[in-house]
Amino acid sequence: MQTELSPADDTTDLQYDQPNDRYVFHHDSDGTATITTTIVHALASIANTDVSQGEFSLYDSVDPDALDRIFSSKADGTERSDGHIAFTALEHEVYVYANGDVIIYPPAESPRPPTSN
Repeated sequence: MQTELSPADDTTDLQYDQPNDRYVFHHDSDGTATITTTIVHALASIANTDVSQGEFSLYDSVDPDALDRIFSSKADGTERSDGHIAFTALEHEVYVYANGDVIIYPPAESPRPPTSN
């Protein structure tokens, strides 16, 4: 299964990695969208949530401005090459890596209570 984001959010294809039960994409740091915009649109697509209607705000999980600063170029203009941040948003685990890779794990299924015989 492959979910694609709208062209406006400037990501490469958001793909579902079924064997590992996760969504994977790469943020294009040369594109026009910020990393947080990319993540918000990816989460909205995965969780079927409409961000334009105020159903979800990344501020509920992480400071988007700080996230953008952490993954922006260094003061000398070079790109960041290592490090990552993990947080939970819309019950999804989100891992953002300095190289632009983003991995989103869907919520774990709740264990089912034992049935009585």
